[in-house]
Amino acid sequence: MLSKFLNWISKDIAIDLGTANTLIYLKGKGIILAEPSVVAVKEDRRYKKVLAVGEEAKRMIGKTPGNIKAIRPLKDGVIADFEVTEAMIKYFIQKIYNRGYFLKPRVIISVPSGTTQVERRAVKESAEGAGAREVYLIEEPMASAIGAGLPITEPVANMIIDIGGGTTEIAVISLGGIVISNSVKIAGDKIDEAISQYIKRKYNLLIGEATAEHIKIKIGNVLPEEPYETIEIKGRDLVTGVPKTITISSKEIQEAIKEPVDLILQAIREVLEETPPELSADIVDKGIVLSGGGALLKNFDKLIAQETGLEVKIADNPLFCVAIGAGKALDEIDKLKEVMIEV
Repeated sequence: MLSKFLNWISKDIAIDLGTANTLIYLKGKGIILAEPSVVAVKEDRRYKKVLAVGEEAKRMIGKTPGNIKAIRPLKDGVIADFEVTEAMIKYFIQKIYNRGYFLKPRVIISVPSGTTQVERRAVKESAEGAGAREVYLIEEPMASAIGAGLPITEPVANMIIDIGGGTTEIAVISLGGIVISNSVKIAGDKIDEAISQYIKRKYNLLIGEATAEHIKIKIGNVLPEEPYETIEIKGRDLVTGVPKTITISSKEIQEAIKEPVDLILQAIREVLEETPPELSADIVDKGIVLSGGGALLKNFDKLIAQETGLEVKIADNPLFCVAIGAGKALDEIDKLKEVMIEV
């Protein structure tokens, strides 16, 4: 009886704990926080002191003195630094509850489908350490499919591709379960990295993470057409050591990101090849839904359609699908408990 009362009055939250961004959904309110998964820490010999989290910390990347580091505590969709992840979750929870909450919330967190039991336990324990009363986990493709409005509990195939910052999640879902899935550690971050490496190789120009991401957002295109879009970028000349400005085109970026894009396409083909025939027939009828930040890379949906021969639709809120889906699962926790992961 007490637990029912606590569930009724507590402000439960769903967390999309992403490699690039963390989104938080508050029960009854929707998404109320979206900030970069970055923490700035000052390192002494004995301990790490958190100086800034989220947007403020991201602005410090590449600009900090030696004893301060702006770090991403998640790598490829999993926790790389347990202590800093816990501090980050704690900070976001306290920010929502205005630095004071008398009742610990129930929390649901999305995790990549390829994570191990050890990695899932680390996520659960970091949320518990940050002040959660109860912690549930949900696989990202499942949350994304719910957020995209797919009928996951019906006996039909729902194919979702969620391209995030650290991982690309590909899954075929039917009757409330994942029938076949593939989780590859190639997504937005690897695309940014490929852009940086290409510019370094071709122009002897060193650029930062933020610049590479800016290029991807502004002129990234997997099927560019003439006249090609261009952008001016600034970096450090590796030969002279002084700052330099160059102009780069969308055709060059297509070439730069070809390898990670091809690896994502290969992972999609592998899932389609392993899908049972009855469900394959459903996918031919219904097509594929694309979500995550990578869904916004220009013409990626068209390229996937070309390569698979299937219809590809971008979800209504691709950036927020996982958070919205985890939030909906939280709102209907009794009905959707079977889609949660046991840890």
